[in-house]
Amino acid sequence: MRETIIRTVSGLLYTSILVASILSSELVFIILFYILSLVCLIEMQKLLRLKSYALYLLQAILFYLFSFLKFNQDATILLLIITIFVNLFLVKDLIIVKKIPVFEKKKYIIIIFYLISSTIFLTLIPTIEGVFIPNLVIGIFLLIWSNDTFAFLIGKNFGKHKLYEKISPNKTIEGFLGGFVFCCIMGAIIWYYSRFLTLPIWLGLAVILSIFGTLGDLIQSKFKRQAGVKDSGKLMPGHGGLFDRLDSIIFASPFVYAYLYLLNYVS
Repeated sequence: MRETIIRTVSGLLYTSILVASILSSELVFIILFYILSLVCLIEMQKLLRLKSYALYLLQAILFYLFSFLKFNQDATILLLIITIFVNLFLVKDLIIVKKIPVFEKKKYIIIIFYLISSTIFLTLIPTIEGVFIPNLVIGIFLLIWSNDTFAFLIGKNFGKHKLYEKISPNKTIEGFLGGFVFCCIMGAIIWYYSRFLTLPIWLGLAVILSIFGTLGDLIQSKFKRQAGVKDSGKLMPGHGGLFDRLDSIIFASPFVYAYLYLLNYVS
């Protein structure tokens, strides 16, 4: 009971800070996610047994150029293509290989494109149409939270068939399907009350976030399993590290950005 209360209070505080920053201004939103990305970078370096100050400098430069200045659209698309390629490579390693080779090689490539640039695309999503639209990114967080929450609840109460037992023993197929369905329902609710974008677009976002969010969670679970730890950190009581909390949305964000960019380009 005490653990549940701690987890709930910690989650509500995190959510309140997140929503307040998004609604405040684009600058505050970018600064907050730079700080969150910085904490995730610290936690991931510990997971990979790496200590590189150059990565912190590179992270600051990339955030300044892409998130703050938005200096070149062609460079942004190139970064997007590389990021998606690296993330899909991690999906391949998740399914096919016994150990993700990030612990033996490619540490810097994975950190730069899996973690840093993916977080950058999260900050670019609300300005995909050229102006800052806070409701868009709030809607996306509502979708990912719905997926995670109902996947946990349905999996815990009705789950019988394991989704990927050797990586995440608690995840079930029933939980994944429950999260998927309720994520789509949340997409319909957001559209109904906001009338922002169209229903098919919100349902598309729900599908992307449910599938790639789950993959992102599994990939991070495999990182932790290879590192021999339960959580990436202890910053959030009841939740573990900040990286544990953001792994789904970080991994899914470049795919969400690509989806919205293509829709915007076609229209």
